[in-house]
Amino acid sequence: MSQDIQHQALKVILHAPTPAALERARKNAVNLLRDAPDTDLRIVLNAEAVEAALDHAHADMDARTWVCPTTLNRIGRENRPPLQVMTSSAIIEIAYMLRAGWVYIRS
Repeated sequence: MSQDIQHQALKVILHAPTPAALERARKNAVNLLRDAPDTDLRIVLNAEAVEAALDHAHADMDARTWVCPTTLNRIGRENRPPLQVMTSSAIIEIAYMLRAGWVYIRS
């Protein structure tokens, strides 16, 4: 890989719609940040993963985790800081981020 490409900061979305995917995303995020600490990383949650994140904190990754407001509304739950709530639904936010050059990885 060329040096120019290899040393560009990464912008990565780890998308997790299920509790199992959330677990994988958290593990992958820890590994990614260990090897590329300058990565701009967001774990984006919707569907069943939102409730799992609300119920099971992760000290290292919660501040990098964004939850879907549509899912929060559907399940009737409030957000738990440091989790962050996206402005729009997960699908819209992911589409905007992809248009801005982020890399999408489904966990």
